[in-house]
Amino acid sequence: LDVGATTITREMEVAAVHAVADLARAEMSDVVATAYGAPSMAFGPEYLIPRPFDPRLIVRIAPAVAKAAMDSGVATRPIADFDAYRAQLEQFVYHSGHFMRPIFTAARRASGRRVVYAEGEDERVLRAVQAVADERLARPILVGRPAVIERRLERFGLRMKPGVDFEIVNPEWDERYRSYWQEYHRLTDRRGITEEYARIEMRRRLTLIGAMMVRMGDADGMICGTFGAFPLHLSYVDQVIGRRQGASVYAAMNTLVLPNRQVTLVDTHVNTDPDANQIAEITLMAAEELRRFGIPPKVALLSHSNFGTSNEPDAVKMRKALAMIRERAPDLEVDGEMHGDVALDSDLRRHIMPRSTLTGDANLLVLPGIDAANIAYNLLKAAAGHNVAIGPVLLGPARPVHILTASATVRRIVNMTAWTVVDAGAERQRDS
Repeated sequence: LDVGATTITREMEVAAVHAVADLARAEMSDVVATAYGAPSMAFGPEYLIPRPFDPRLIVRIAPAVAKAAMDSGVATRPIADFDAYRAQLEQFVYHSGHFMRPIFTAARRASGRRVVYAEGEDERVLRAVQAVADERLARPILVGRPAVIERRLERFGLRMKPGVDFEIVNPEWDERYRSYWQEYHRLTDRRGITEEYARIEMRRRLTLIGAMMVRMGDADGMICGTFGAFPLHLSYVDQVIGRRQGASVYAAMNTLVLPNRQVTLVDTHVNTDPDANQIAEITLMAAEELRRFGIPPKVALLSHSNFGTSNEPDAVKMRKALAMIRERAPDLEVDGEMHGDVALDSDLRRHIMPRSTLTGDANLLVLPGIDAANIAYNLLKAAAGHNVAIGPVLLGPARPVHILTASATVRRIVNMTAWTVVDAGAERQRDS
């Protein structure tokens, strides 16, 4: 249909069969593994054709059949750019596809940025790294025990090979261990970290190892947090990487792909009760991040109060933050404090506040505290977002490091890899 074929030829049928056969021999999709509860299913007597839930079917079969139709001379609308066609098909498979497409394109253009994954033995990380290698998004580095990684690659039926598709950093032995623990001790000796403790930590703390690799120039960015508490990971990032110049606070930004819109929320994971100055700084960092990825920010400061209907401390805090933001970034389109529905419905806002300085629907929602932000994020993700989220994006660190959460999916790890690669490229441009 996509090429307007006038008939179905034998070549098209054969192309479809070959595409199905090739997919059957490939490693199992994480979606299929979850649906069937069988992560180690591989091609054989019990698995001859791909499962119907495999999201890759449309991406593999449709281009193959379309090309066969063109080669057979029955296509009335030939496809000129198959890469663009595959990207269009991926939107049916991955709901984040449209939002992430320019980021993936930029990541592929980057010249082999090295991304270290602190939890390199995790199944989701391994499946994500297979996709990263296939899509040529980055040069992956896995922190983990080589024997464990190789056993799990075989168990999950993954094709990638250590030393070819990715590197391994063994926490039990690495020639850089001495220089790493000595640098860690130098950074933290006045924070109660002794030499002995620095040696121990550098063996057992995977995020610490990954952060030190970034600091020492052995990696361009890091992804961590697929297990463990967010504050624990952040503590190692703060000790080793620190905040970027001019930043006095960290924050976590999450983007949700909702029906007919994308919405970004801050701060979902870091600051329990930020003051007005911190709210202003977080807002400006989030707006800068969106702009850098080609998204014009439209900012709404949220509250239980709607344009002055309450004088409770949280409402006053958001009004103070608005004044600071307008002073520091007069060109930023922002307004508040307002209700959530007013932020997302420009017609309703126009009715309530005709002189609002925010036009159109907001795409960056700034919440007054971590409770409101985290609850809103998880409710929207589960109820309206089909669990499709990009993030958390860590705002404020001096280098491209991002702390995910235990609920991170394979696709979210892949998305954040592309984000990290583009982050690293932007950082190098700033440095140069």
